[in-house]
Formats: sequence, structure tokens, C-alpha cells
Amino acid sequence: MSEENETTHFGYQEVPRGEKKRRVGGVFSSVAAKYDLMNDLMSGGVHRLWKRFTLDRAGLRRGQRVLDLAGGTGDLAEAEARRVGPDGEVVLSDINAEMLGHGRERLVNAGLAGNIQYVQADAEHLPFPDNHFDRVTMAFGLRNVTDKEAALASIHRVLKPGGRLLVLEFSRPVLPGLKPVYDAYSFTALPLMGRLVAGDAESYRYLAESIRMHPDQQTLAGMFEAAGFTGVTWHDLTGGIVALHVGYKA
Repeated sequence: MSEENETTHFGYQEVPRGEKKRRVGGVFSSVAAKYDLMNDLMSGGVHRLWKRFTLDRAGLRRGQRVLDLAGGTGDLAEAEARRVGPDGEVVLSDINAEMLGHGRERLVNAGLAGNIQYVQADAEHLPFPDNHFDRVTMAFGLRNVTDKEAALASIHRVLKPGGRLLVLEFSRPVLPGLKPVYDAYSFTALPLMGRLVAGDAESYRYLAESIRMHPDQQTLAGMFEAAGFTGVTWHDLTGGIVALHVGYKA
């Protein structure tokens, strides 16, 4: 069956697989200018703690090479660049040109230039050599990928043996009583904030829906293993609203 005839989910809608990439691109082109502000508002700033936890689990060392996928406006890449130092390298990659442009502007303004590269790329078809990176990070991007299995396989290919993949993503609440409160917040407050701050309620309604369609913690761990990753673990953060999955390339 061709991609034109296959369908996938865009939030709660079923759309042709090729159409999802176009629609996701439209979402992020729309919100790029307000992306950092909305992240702070939606999470109460807690997203910074989630990313700091991810960086600590990455165990980066001087001179290493890191790929930050779906890197958006570059907050994770900025911290990674400082940790690997001038002899290391960070590649900030995003499929969306507007997001990548905002990321580049942010990092240049932060005085980071020598050890960061910028690549517009699709996570399903990474344009990098085999066994190239020591670490790959992906924060809040995997749920937007049309073919997650293809992306995980592509990431596995470009990681060095002994390399580590860290995926930080919205997940399933595990704290008793949290789910109904979180659902009410997601489907009322998020679109309202999106309309008032970013002028775009629909993109943040898609955000809430896309979280519910993303695989739960156990399912995603199984997808890591199917792609060839070993030693797969996950850490539930903020009651499971977010989870960090970690896998290694043997």
C-alpha cells in the first residue's frame, strides 16, 4: 500500500500519512515565535527541570558528538554545547525551518557558534553517517513523527556502539487521581492559553490530542527494543505526565 493510501493519526483525526507531516509542519510554523514562552506558561517552568534531568542522565563528556533531534528553539542543545565543550560538537536538527531558525538565532545570541551545527532533517531519514554520534536526545518531538519505528531505527543507525538515546516525551499519568485533573487542564487551559498568547487555539488542542495518541511508557520501551536498543529504561516525571526513555546501542 502506498503512503498516499495509508493513514495515521493527527491528534484524534485519521489523515493520510503524507498529510500528517504537512499538518505538523503547519502547527510548528504557527507557534514557533511563541514556543519558549508557551512552554514556560504550560508547564509552570517545570519543563526546564525535565530537561535538566535529561541532561544529567545523558552523562555528556568533553569532546563528544551529540545530535539533538526535533531540537526546536535550542534550549537543550545550548546546555549540551556547553557540556561537550569546544572540542565537542552538537548538531541541532529539526524538520521545521521556522523552529530551526529560531533555535539558531537563540544560540548565536547566547554566544555559541563554534561547536554547533544546524541541520534541517526528517528523523525518519537522518542524513548522517553510521555510528556517528555518542548521544542522541529528543525532547517532545517523537509523538509528532509519523513513523516512529522508522525514526528509532534511523537513530539507532547513526549512534556509535555504546551510544545512548534519550527521549523526553509526554506520557501517561501514573499518580492516582492525576489523570482527570490533567485531562481537564489539557483540553481547556491549553487551547485557551494558545489563543490568548500565541493566537492559535487549534495547535494547542492538537498538542493535547497528540499526547493521548502517543504510546504509553511500556509500549514505547518495547519500540526501543524492537529498533535494536538494549538496557531500555524509563523514568516517570511529575507523576508520569512526562517520561524519559533511555536506550543503548550495543
